[in-house]
Amino acid sequence: MNENILQTPYRIVEIFETLQGEGFNTGMPSIFIRFGKCNLACDWCDTNYHQYENKTLGDILATIRQFSAKNIIITGGEPTIQPHLERLLDRLKNEGYFLAIETNGLKPVPLQIDYIATSPKRLYQKNYLKHHIPFAHEVRIVVDSDVQDFCEQIEQSIKADRYYLSPCEKEGEMNLLETITQLGKLNARLNKPRWQLSIQTHKIAGIE
Repeated sequence: MNENILQTPYRIVEIFETLQGEGFNTGMPSIFIRFGKCNLACDWCDTNYHQYENKTLGDILATIRQFSAKNIIITGGEPTIQPHLERLLDRLKNEGYFLAIETNGLKPVPLQIDYIATSPKRLYQKNYLKHHIPFAHEVRIVVDSDVQDFCEQIEQSIKADRYYLSPCEKEGEMNLLETITQLGKLNARLNKPRWQLSIQTHKIAGIE
């Protein structure tokens, strides 16, 4: 690889290997590449995406080669706003990795991505009336208030294989009862997409 390409900088919060903790692929051994910065600002976000280091493409490749998993999850912050993202993804595809992304769904997803998990944010409901990705393999919406109308909006605008509700965690407490109550209301509708529950099981299991 051209030495100049290896010096391409990226804003990295952390890179680690663990098990996917939520959604359809729960339990899958995965390498997480977490980027800094986001185009939204949710008050319940559990990632300090303002604290990151600049690492080169070469640094990133050297780190992930230490791990055994072949599934990489690109996350953040918001990965789709990262400069030179496709350059990194091209290299990871060439090395045989399966590439998944976790995105808020407001900006296009690179073509190299194999699996799209999107988490539209109810706090920015009006933004999703203007632009959003058209498809995801799974949608996960955090229940940070009454999200019924927002879920119906997303059903109509983002086609997905699966739709999930996730509890909102604040100060270590998950609003699980509120989440399953809203889940029941969504699934009481006739001839509508079936919603499922997604919990951050990695936090319960005590892993990253």
